[in-house]
Amino acid sequence: MLKTKNTFQNSGNSLFDGPDLAKDGLEEELDSFTRSAVSKIRFNVIIKPAIISFIALIVSFFLDVSTVPFLGDVTFDLAKELFPTWEPPVNAFEPFSFWWLPIFAYALFLFISFLAYNKLKIEIIRTPASETIDRLIEASTSVIDSIATALPLIGAAVLLISITLGEEIFLGLSVPFEIKALIVLAVGKLYMPVLDQLGVEFQNVVNHVKDIRDKYFSRIQIENSRNIMKQLNKGGITGAGGEKISVEDMQRFKAVMDETSQLSSVILKNFSSAREMMEKISQLEQIGSDKIQQLNSLANSITQASSSLTDERTLTGLKHLEAIVVKR
Repeated sequence: MLKTKNTFQNSGNSLFDGPDLAKDGLEEELDSFTRSAVSKIRFNVIIKPAIISFIALIVSFFLDVSTVPFLGDVTFDLAKELFPTWEPPVNAFEPFSFWWLPIFAYALFLFISFLAYNKLKIEIIRTPASETIDRLIEASTSVIDSIATALPLIGAAVLLISITLGEEIFLGLSVPFEIKALIVLAVGKLYMPVLDQLGVEFQNVVNHVKDIRDKYFSRIQIENSRNIMKQLNKGGITGAGGEKISVEDMQRFKAVMDETSQLSSVILKNFSSAREMMEKISQLEQIGSDKIQQLNSLANSITQASSSLTDERTLTGLKHLEAIVVKR
C-alpha cells in the first residue's frame, strides 16, 4: 500500500498545499513500485504461449524431402508406413537439406522477443504508459511477421525461375526451400501469442500504477471537498486579507470565473484569426477585393471582442471579483 502524506491548512491561500507536497512522495513510491514489479517479470513467461509454435517446429522435421540428421529420410519412411507397397523413386541427385531453416527462424524470433522484453523493461520504468507497450509490441510483431511472410515469397520466386532450369534445380533446390519457407510462415504466425503475452505482463504493471494514481487523486479530491465543507459550515473560508468569504461570495466568484473563461475564449479566437490573417497578408504583394473583405471581417471580430469587454454583465462580474479579492 502506498503511503502518502496529506496536510491541509485552513488559512491564507495554502488550502490545497497538502496534495502538492504529497505528490512528490507519491511519484517516488510509484517509481519504486514500477521498478519492483518490472523486475519480477521474467522472460520465461513466454514458455506457455510458445508451446504451440514449438510443436510446429518439431513437426517441421518430419516434413522434408531430403535427409534429416538423426531421423534419416523421414518423408520416405512415413510414406512406406502409410503405403506398404510404395517404392521410392530412384533419383540421380540428392535434394538440398533445409531442415535448419525453421530452427534458425525460430531462434531469430526468440532473439527479437528478448530484445522487445529488455526494451519494455527500460521504457516502462521510464514511462509507464500503454502507448509505449503497444508501440514496442507492434514493432516486434511487424518484424517477425515480415520475416515469416518474406521467405515463402522468395521461395515462390525461386520456384518459378527453377522451372525453366530443369528438374534437378526444381526438385533439388526450389521445392525443399519452399517447403521449409511455408513451415517458417506457419511457425511465425503461431509465435504471435508470445509477444501478446509480453504485452499483457507489462500492461498489468501499467494498469496497476494508473489505478493507484487515480485512487490517490480521488481520495485527495474527496478530502479537500470535505475540508471545504467543514470550513463553510464554520462560517466561511479565510481570504488573503483575513476576512471570511461567504457562500454567496463563492457563488458570485464562480459565475465571474465562468464568464471570464468564455470571454477569454472569444478573445483568443479573435487574436488567432488576426495572426493568421497578418501572416497571409505578409505573403502577398497586392491586396485584392477579397482580401479587403477578409480585413473587414477581422475588424468586425475585434469590434465584437471590444464590445464584450464593455458588456454590463462582464463589468458587474469583474466588480464582484474585485470585491471578493480586495474585500472593500
